Amino acid sequence: MSYIISINRLKNYLHNERGNTVIMDVRFDLMDPDAGRKAYQQDHIPGAIFLDIEKDLSGKKEIHGGNHPLPDVNALSLKLGRMGIDHNTTVVIYDENNDMFAARAWWLLHYLGHDKVYVLDGGYARWKEEGNETTDYIPELSAKEFHPKIRNNQTVNMEEVKQKLKNKTAVLVDSRAKERYLGESEPLYARAGHIPGAKNFFWKGILGSDGSWKSEEELQKHFADLSKDDEIIVSCGSGISACPNILALKMLGYRNVKLYPGSFSDWISYEDNEVAVGEEE
Repeated sequence: MSYIISINRLKNYLHNERGNTVIMDVRFDLMDPDAGRKAYQQDHIPGAIFLDIEKDLSGKKEIHGGNHPLPDVNALSLKLGRMGIDHNTTVVIYDENNDMFAARAWWLLHYLGHDKVYVLDGGYARWKEEGNETTDYIPELSAKEFHPKIRNNQTVNMEEVKQKLKNKTAVLVDSRAKERYLGESEPLYARAGHIPGAKNFFWKGILGSDGSWKSEEELQKHFADLSKDDEIIVSCGSGISACPNILALKMLGYRNVKLYPGSFSDWISYEDNEVAVGEEE
């Protein structure tokens, strides 16, 4: 099943099902948290609502749990309902380009049991490049009730990661850029490197040279070293850039794929946890 939707298909949805399709704008910049909301207020796809990655799609940062903990399920469900979303609503999520934030929002709705959720290939930039209509009008949507149907066994915590790696019962994927995985660069955290045993699959590897999502055949080749028989735990810095990899793996039929929400930022919050640098042997 593909969770990626083309701009033409979105336009068809809007033409044929305008009353039952909600578009979600989640543009964001980790270095400038207000940038996404300001961009939305300036212009967006007509009818789109805005959700903030930190204020709406993440929980409160604590000592442990990482920089972007999962939000409270009930609070998020209330927000979704107020924005006109229930389990019968088709939801299309977009970012500025094919960025990681749309996949984070997709994962959260998937986790809450929503099946009709898609990420817009090319994002807002491509929507504009193709000359489609934009607006600064903020819509008022009819509220519905969103009842979460949690997909259990979709996440793991730090202790589970540690135990599964020790027992070799799972494969850990690190979705960050190669230089951060190797410990050569770390712009966000006090320690550099990766969780010992993790394999590096930079999340942008799911995209082609033109920035579009790769074809199924290309994605199969990209993830060829991962077995569909294994439990795969996907991590990153704080549980956001892991989500594009999860989306891709689930599209390819990998069924036992889990998110480590706290990821590296949670791992290093425990002083006793070791951090590896360089390539894994």
